[in-house]
Amino acid sequence: MLKGLAITPPIIGRISIGKVIEKNGKRLPEKDDQFTLTSQVQGKEGWLPHPYDEGLRKAQGGKIRSMPIRFLFNDPDLNFRAEYTLFDRKSGRPVCVGNGETSKRLAKTGIENHPCPAPDGCPFGAGGACKPYGRLNVVIGDDDPLGSFVFRTTGFNSIRTLIARLQYFQAISGNRLSCLPLELRLRGKSTRQSLGTPIYYVDITLRSGMSVAETLLEAKRMDAERQASGFDQVALEVAVRNGLANGAFEDSEEEAEAVVEEFYPVVSEDKGGLSDKLQACLDQAGSATGASSGEAGEGG
Repeated sequence: MLKGLAITPPIIGRISIGKVIEKNGKRLPEKDDQFTLTSQVQGKEGWLPHPYDEGLRKAQGGKIRSMPIRFLFNDPDLNFRAEYTLFDRKSGRPVCVGNGETSKRLAKTGIENHPCPAPDGCPFGAGGACKPYGRLNVVIGDDDPLGSFVFRTTGFNSIRTLIARLQYFQAISGNRLSCLPLELRLRGKSTRQSLGTPIYYVDITLRSGMSVAETLLEAKRMDAERQASGFDQVALEVAVRNGLANGAFEDSEEEAEAVVEEFYPVVSEDKGGLSDKLQACLDQAGSATGASSGEAGEGG
C-alpha cells in the first residue's frame, strides 16, 4: 500500500442539496430545496446527472426529497467522517484538520501535530476559515455493493443530525447498521438567523412504509444471510480503518478543489480578511505544497 495516501471508500456518485452557479464572473454556491445525484464527471454546466437521479425525480414529481439507502459499515464513524477543516482556498489543499482535541497541520517540515480547540478558540480558524466538514457515504441501488455515493456538508444541522441518527440506529439494531434499509431525507426549518427563510438539512429515517420492527427484522435476516455466505463485515471495517489512517488528510487535491468552490467561496480579498497567524500558516503550507508539486513534476 502506498504510504501517505488515504484510501477512502470508492465513490461512484455525489449527492448535493445545492450547486455552483456563475454570477458576475464569479462561481458561487447556491442552496437548493432538493437533492441532486450526479456522476463523477463534470461538463460545461457542472456535474453530469447520475442515471439514478432521473428515476427518483420522476417518482417524486420533479424534486428529490428522499431516497432509499443502506450503509457500508456498522461503525457510524466510518460511514460519516466529520472534522474541523481549514482549506487553502487558492490551492484547494487541506491545511489543518482537527477533532476538537488534536489536529494535523501542513507545514514546511511536513505534517505537525497541534492542539485543536475548535474554530471559535483557534487563532488559525478565526474569521470562518475553519469549519466543521463531514462526508457521508451511502449505498444506493444494488449495482455496486461496495461502491457509494458521497454527501459532503459543512452545515451544523446536517452534521449533528447525521451523527445522532447513525449512533441511534447502530444501537437499536444490535450493531447491524450496514443491514438496515433506511432513507436519506431532506428536512427544512426556520431560525432567527435565517429570518424566516427555510434552511435545509439532511436526516436519516426509517424507509417509507416500514415500521421499526419490520426494519430490525429485515436487518437480522440480511445479517444472517451475509454470515451464511461468508461475508466478513468485521474484516471489511478493519480494512477501511487502515486505509483511512494511511494518509494525513482524506480529501485529495482534486476533491478539495470542488469542496472549496462549494463550501469555502472567496467573497472578497481573502488576504485582507484573514488573521496574520492564519495567513502565515497558509503561506507556509503553500511553500510546502509548492515544493512538493515541483518534485512531482521533476519525477514525471
